[in-house]
Amino acid sequence: MDFMNGNQDRNEQKANSAASFKAYLLKNNTKNNLNLYDHLTQLLMKVMDERPQNVVDVFEDMSRDVKRGLFEQKQSTLRDLPQTTAAELVAEQQRQLFSRDQEDELVDTPYPNVNETSFYLEQAGVSLGRVEMQRIFLALKQLVDSQALQHCRFWGKILGTQSSYIVAEAEYREGDEDEEQIAEEAAEEEEREGTQENEVDPLPPSTFKPPPVVPKEAIGTGANKFVYYVCNEAGLPWVKLPSVTPAQITIARQIRKFFTGKLDSPVVSYPPFPGNEANYLRAQIARISAGTQVSPFGFFQAGEEEGDEEEETHRDSYEVNLEFEGMPVVEMAEALSSWVHHVQHILQQGRCTWVNLAVKQEEETHDEEEGEDRDEELDEPTQEVGPPLLTPLSQDEEVFNTPPWSSKISSVLTSQHAIAILRSNLWPGAYAYACGKKFENIYIGWGLKYAGEGFSPPVPPLPQKEYPSGPEIAEATDPSLEEEQALKEALEEQQAAQEEMDESDEEEEEDDD
Repeated sequence: MDFMNGNQDRNEQKANSAASFKAYLLKNNTKNNLNLYDHLTQLLMKVMDERPQNVVDVFEDMSRDVKRGLFEQKQSTLRDLPQTTAAELVAEQQRQLFSRDQEDELVDTPYPNVNETSFYLEQAGVSLGRVEMQRIFLALKQLVDSQALQHCRFWGKILGTQSSYIVAEAEYREGDEDEEQIAEEAAEEEEREGTQENEVDPLPPSTFKPPPVVPKEAIGTGANKFVYYVCNEAGLPWVKLPSVTPAQITIARQIRKFFTGKLDSPVVSYPPFPGNEANYLRAQIARISAGTQVSPFGFFQAGEEEGDEEEETHRDSYEVNLEFEGMPVVEMAEALSSWVHHVQHILQQGRCTWVNLAVKQEEETHDEEEGEDRDEELDEPTQEVGPPLLTPLSQDEEVFNTPPWSSKISSVLTSQHAIAILRSNLWPGAYAYACGKKFENIYIGWGLKYAGEGFSPPVPPLPQKEYPSGPEIAEATDPSLEEEQALKEALEEQQAAQEEMDESDEEEEEDDD
């Protein structure tokens, strides 16, 4: 029994020692999280798979290969490829502004000196910074070289929620107005034809006659006198804005929307705006220009045009007065009568020149079928007349008990070198300065007009009635059983009396015969 117990104890000791030895082999290294048991297992499997002839000589090399195969690279010394940021992309495109292909000739350029304008505006406390103004100056030069414009100037900057718009104002060359008009008419005709082709199952014609559409002004006249180009950053491609229509100006006066910085964004508003953000931007530019583009009195004079004196209010042309010698800065800073509007006023109709919609067009008259009665002529509307061109600012009316303009001098300490500064209170962000024979207008703002203490959007109209209500259309109340019986008896009595009268008439006719 003692012999058997001794063998059992020895077996248990061997088992315990084997377990402790295996536990020792399974102990992980703290550096690389490996253990000898797994390493020997993988090494023996590698020896059995490859079966080298001189396994004793290459055993250490195979052990090294096993360890190298288990090695995982935790940190690479190679740098990741840097991603190009949006600022770097803009800077790459702006670098083209500073490239010089050939020597510039010393000739008159169609764009003004933006750096000089920036110097004077800094005295008024209005500026975008010299760096950005220099980039805008070079961007205008690039625009003039690519589009071959006759005249171009920096109109201003309209801020947006996502990005802003840098606006350049250009003037059409002689002959370009007709080509642009033909191109826009062709584009509108293609759009209408495309809409008609997409209608697979057109709706039945309606008898409703919409009110006449106010025609837009021809390119090069009125609100479409100038063409405008915009870009989000100086150096990015310039985009030409479409011409503005009276409907767009009319709806733009009834809504207030911040710009997003994307021209193709929809304008969600009430009343619905006829167009996208590009059209809304063009309408706001036309409104701002008509209300804030001013010049010293006497700098411009009315252009010579053939016509009656009664049509003086419709003139939109002016020319520089070569005899203008400038006005004192102090006088321009104190009197609003020394400033005038040199852009036509936009009427309530949405045009600068009023058009009579009651007069039928000749084309509509020829399209009427013969023999049909013509519709009654519309009542003759009252002609709307706006202030004439070059009207002094002293005649501008107040809005919400707020004076339309505020003027000051840039410095009272050195008045001999100061400039006159004019600020619009109706369009916050519109400024003008004058110094001798030099003046300039600029707008830097959100593109919204001053609306008083609060803005209340228009209330939607009441829904139209589906049909007129009256006794001839309204359904009568169902009669009771007694009323139906009484009506039936009355009808029978009436029919019997009518038969008796007919029989008596026949008997009288027979007696006469």
